[in-house]
Amino acid sequence: MDFRIGINVGDVLVKNGDIFGDGVNIAARLEALADVGGICVTRGVRDHLRDRVDATFEDLGEQSVKNIVRPLRVFRVIFDPEGESMLDVAPLSGERSEFSSMEQSLQHDSDSDDEAGRIEVAFWESVQESDEPAEYLLYLKRFPAGQFAELACARLENGGTGEHDPRVEVAFWETVRDTDNPEMIEAYLAKYPHGQFSDLANILLADFHEKLTK
Repeated sequence: MDFRIGINVGDVLVKNGDIFGDGVNIAARLEALADVGGICVTRGVRDHLRDRVDATFEDLGEQSVKNIVRPLRVFRVIFDPEGESMLDVAPLSGERSEFSSMEQSLQHDSDSDDEAGRIEVAFWESVQESDEPAEYLLYLKRFPAGQFAELACARLENGGTGEHDPRVEVAFWETVRDTDNPEMIEAYLAKYPHGQFSDLANILLADFHEKLTK
């Protein structure tokens, strides 16, 4: 059995033995970029390990991948410089190639996912003030693995409301803190304008707006 491996370093959410978050999603995308039997890592992993392992890192440049807003700087791990990959390596520049076609397809999928994400945020904003458990069940039915699924489950455990449970705000913040979608930060501030993370949320939102104006 052959494997592909993607390695990333970052924060993850852990619940009931499962892990969630961008840290996990990025590792999954790196796995798809790796050769059969190969390993791809992010720049952070390369920087941590470059002088500590008996391997070299081939820079594959910035790659746009599904569900990750910013391009990833990807490196392929090479343990044997004289060895040959089991698959032909597609060119990263120059003439149009099968890999560039796949990259464009991924970008198209990413645009579709962005639209789906906006729909989900709008759906969540329509129910987040509710004290009715049925509305959170409706959200989970439509978005079982959605961005706010953890928070919806926390609301259900609390009888449908998050007003008196600080864990709900923490769960909300952990859902949005590493996002590249300003609408999610705005959703947090709308619910918790004076919350324990509101100052940080306003800083992140200001950074988003500053980037948009450049």
